[in-house]
Parts: sequence; C-alpha cells; structure tokens
Amino acid sequence: MTRRLISSGSPFEAEIGYSRAVVEDGWVFVAGTTGFDYATMEIAEDPAAQAEQSFANIDAALQEAGATMADVVRVRYILPDAGMWPACWPVTRKWLGAVRPAATMIVAGLQDPRMKIEIEATARLSQSEGKG
Repeated sequence: MTRRLISSGSPFEAEIGYSRAVVEDGWVFVAGTTGFDYATMEIAEDPAAQAEQSFANIDAALQEAGATMADVVRVRYILPDAGMWPACWPVTRKWLGAVRPAATMIVAGLQDPRMKIEIEATARLSQSEGKG
C-alpha cells in the first residue's frame, strides 16, 4: 500500500508542515485535531463543544481514508487543564463509547490559548479496504 496524505484544508497544515491524516499499510494516523471548524476557522469556547468539533473533524478525515470511528484502536486526549476533562466525557462516550479504543489523557500546553482539547486517533482499515 502506498502512503496517502489527507488534508482538512486547515491553514495550519501548510503553515506548520503536516497532514490531517496519513494512510499507510492499512493504518490511518490522524494528527492531533482541535475544535476549529476548518470551513470558518472559528472555535467554540466550551471544551465539550470543542471536543464535538474535534471528533467531527477526525470523522471526516477517517471517512476520506476509507475508515470509520468504529475502526479507531487508539486515541489520545490532550488538554491544558485536567479540570476540563470531565465535561468532555459525554462527547467521548458518544463518539467512541461502543468502540472503546485504548486511550490516554495528557495535560500539556496547546498551541493557541483558545484550544481546550486536542485529540489524536489511530485507526486500522479493514483487511479488504487496506489492500491495494
């Protein structure tokens, strides 16, 4: 399988030099994804609303890669303040509650002070989709 790069159209990708996702050898690696609406470059203030938009952005990248949220095997949540994390749980449960991937939450500074959460995901394409 050849390496395929997926872009969301976010200006950050070109400015910083990365792809929203990379598909290689049956795997989909989705970069850390924040709550920006890439069509408008607006971001909500609420951490849960940002988590919702982050998952929508991840879902779009996965779909372009030929995967779904059900294919997610690993997820990392990065928040600047652990106190914001419980507000995001209903959103994480909505998107991944049935999938239950391996997960880690990390507290770290994010690139923009408006960002309240960043989510990174790894998915495995089904064997029939991962070939060719």
